[in-house]
Amino acid sequence: MVIKNLKDVPHEDMSAFKGVKKQILIGPRDGSEEIVMRYFSLEPGGNTPYHSHGFPHVVKVEKGQGIIIDKNGKEHSLECNQVIYVEDDEVHGFKNTGTGSFDFICIVPPRGEN
Repeated sequence: MVIKNLKDVPHEDMSAFKGVKKQILIGPRDGSEEIVMRYFSLEPGGNTPYHSHGFPHVVKVEKGQGIIIDKNGKEHSLECNQVIYVEDDEVHGFKNTGTGSFDFICIVPPRGEN
């Protein structure tokens, strides 16, 4: 069993993306060979790239307000406690539209963190 506190988990290098912070809460280093739980925090105005990848993920909004842009370019408002499923190769992107941080948990298979 692995038990951690979010405040004790180091941040990954996300310097290529303005206003994006990422922590790997649970992953292969913890013995998890089937899932990786990540925590993202987007500063006001911060966003992830509009992208796709060959693995699915599930997302739960933890804090703040933002949007997800779907494969058709449509923006969907997001707020605390909403959940999202993004399929393999589905184009998407997240953006903070609020005045505070926009935080979400993102769970992917291990190949999503390699």
